[in-house]
Amino acid sequence: MTVARPAFSVQEIPFSHHGSWFGISPVIAEKTFAEDLHLVSHQTGMYPVLRFTPTSAGERADTVVAATPGLLTWTHDAGRVELAYDRADTVRVRGRGLGLRVIAANPLLTPFSGPYFYRDPADGAHVFTLYETGRRYRLTVLAGRAETVGVQALGSAERGMLLPDDAPWEIAIEEFDSARPPYASSGTFEEIADAAQARFAAFADAVAPWRTPETPAAELAAYVLWSATVAPNGFLARPAVLMSKHWMDKVWSWDHCFNALALAGGLPELAWDQFQVPFDHQAESGCLPDSVTHSEILYNFVKPPIHGWALRRLRERLPDGVAPDELPDVYRRLARWTEFWLTARRAPGHPLPHYQHGNDSGWDNATTFDPDHVIETADLAGFLVLQLRELAGLARELRLEDEAAGWSKAADEVCAALLEELWTGEEFVARAVESGRTWTSAGLLDLMPIVLGDILPPEVRETLADRIRAHLTPYGPATELVTSEHYQADGYWRGPVWAPSTVLIEDGLRRGGFDELADEVSDRFRALCEKSGFAENFDALTGAGLRDRAYTWTASAYLLFAEAYERRRTALAEAIPG
Repeated sequence: MTVARPAFSVQEIPFSHHGSWFGISPVIAEKTFAEDLHLVSHQTGMYPVLRFTPTSAGERADTVVAATPGLLTWTHDAGRVELAYDRADTVRVRGRGLGLRVIAANPLLTPFSGPYFYRDPADGAHVFTLYETGRRYRLTVLAGRAETVGVQALGSAERGMLLPDDAPWEIAIEEFDSARPPYASSGTFEEIADAAQARFAAFADAVAPWRTPETPAAELAAYVLWSATVAPNGFLARPAVLMSKHWMDKVWSWDHCFNALALAGGLPELAWDQFQVPFDHQAESGCLPDSVTHSEILYNFVKPPIHGWALRRLRERLPDGVAPDELPDVYRRLARWTEFWLTARRAPGHPLPHYQHGNDSGWDNATTFDPDHVIETADLAGFLVLQLRELAGLARELRLEDEAAGWSKAADEVCAALLEELWTGEEFVARAVESGRTWTSAGLLDLMPIVLGDILPPEVRETLADRIRAHLTPYGPATELVTSEHYQADGYWRGPVWAPSTVLIEDGLRRGGFDELADEVSDRFRALCEKSGFAENFDALTGAGLRDRAYTWTASAYLLFAEAYERRRTALAEAIPG
């Protein structure tokens, strides 16, 4: 396999490293871009810690910034500054002909906030302590000279280290908790940059060994996943792929499923960790948290029960499946999550579960929720049918025949209620739980029962496929018909193309017998990512990336589609004689 060295813009994707809790990025808050790159930590939240300002002749130098997985560079006519990860919590930075100001991003210091900068007499290094992250950041000079400002300063004084532009220099920057031994080099700068590059290349070869020039964004998609992975810390007891190392720096309880699927073939242990992350924090009620991150677990909303769907596909993709000794625990956790929907989320006498807000569906502001928010929807029923069927299969494997029969009966009952109560003969409707009022929308959410594939009667899935075609733009399925009065180009779930809905639709179409349409969905979404990267979502008509621009479930969707495309292409080539 060739060396994976994709170039990328740090305006779009943070420069980071597998396992690291910080990255180098101009994004210092939600939708807030700074002039200079910053070291941005994601422990206890998203916080810019240090500002990096290249200098020439004592003044700020306008530089060209370039990045590959192993190396970040600032280049100017006078020279360059280079940065590489030595370890997940340590970067090395060196300059030749350019200086660098490494200054606290927010110098304000009160008894409860801001950085404090001091020289550690034990080893002579300089250290920032930062209340907001609860961590320390040590700057050790390895070569050349350095000046410091604001040592032990209080108030709003500038504090940090100034590296010269008239002589070579090199420093190490470490993030740690309370104390650690003095920094010990693991090699020359070139050696540590090459080692970081090699670690990424091994990751890319594991998750995308099938990549060819026909799938040109595969390596960058792999980098998005690799660089967004953090080591166990805080509430995350496993290695976890954050949705982004921009501001969407959490694990939401459906996003993780797509990352698990993309990783499964080459990194099964990491994939299994991704599937399990929210289940580690399952509430007594059986519900999964809305999201988990370093220092926060939220339960005020939930996410849709796609986990039965995801587990079935994960078991197909894991090289050795799920270990037999893991199955009882998986079954128990999935059963509790399903029972939550059958008890806490079913009104008395109602066979169908309900959402209590758009956020519960993952489609926060979809137009399906405009008339009411506490509603029974076809997508939710469809996901639950698949989850109930998966539980029935697991129970049979575990020789729990009575429980298997119970899950199968529940699946049949929910599926029957879906078709009898929400299918009009022409379309699926949503229904307000309390008033019983029903309505339809021009939103894609109403078409998501296609995920049931061949479980649906032929006439139902054919109608859904026709309506999905109407949503298909040159870049994939728009979440609101572009002809709708409610369509918004940057309307979150009211128009843009999203990765998860696209993956679920493509899978349902394929299992429903609509391979040609599924291929078209895949082709258009892959072309979108190859054109516009891995944004949180995309303008359905222009393909422009929107919102957070380094989103892991988008990268995972690309990898899933690209791998399947390469396998279809290979199979077709082998089937043609000569």
